[in-house]
Amino acid sequence: MQPLELLENTVKILDKKNGLNLKALEVADLTSVADYFVIVSGTSSTHVRALSEILEEEMTKLGVEPAHVEGKSTGWILLDYLSVVVHVFTPEERERINMEKLWGDAKEMDLSAWLMD
Repeated sequence: MQPLELLENTVKILDKKNGLNLKALEVADLTSVADYFVIVSGTSSTHVRALSEILEEEMTKLGVEPAHVEGKSTGWILLDYLSVVVHVFTPEERERINMEKLWGDAKEMDLSAWLMD
């Protein structure tokens, strides 16, 4: 699956499961780690776990497995799909880590075409 298609599927899955404040940063010009970072919040640690689990399940159905998953028992779960790295946060952890500021030079992607109204 191409990086942009992987990004689109990721965004749609997280949005459908009520992920909050969903953002994607294009980081390909800034790092060799990934092409895109997806940042999303859950309402609680339970919601964060649910978002990460449903993302894994739905991506598996599409034939894509994460290369690495970290933080399943924390307020920040990272799912590494190589070209797309997904960061699922509790609101408190997202504010503390502040990925948007940390990667302030990255271009924020327009996700409006993929988000449900």
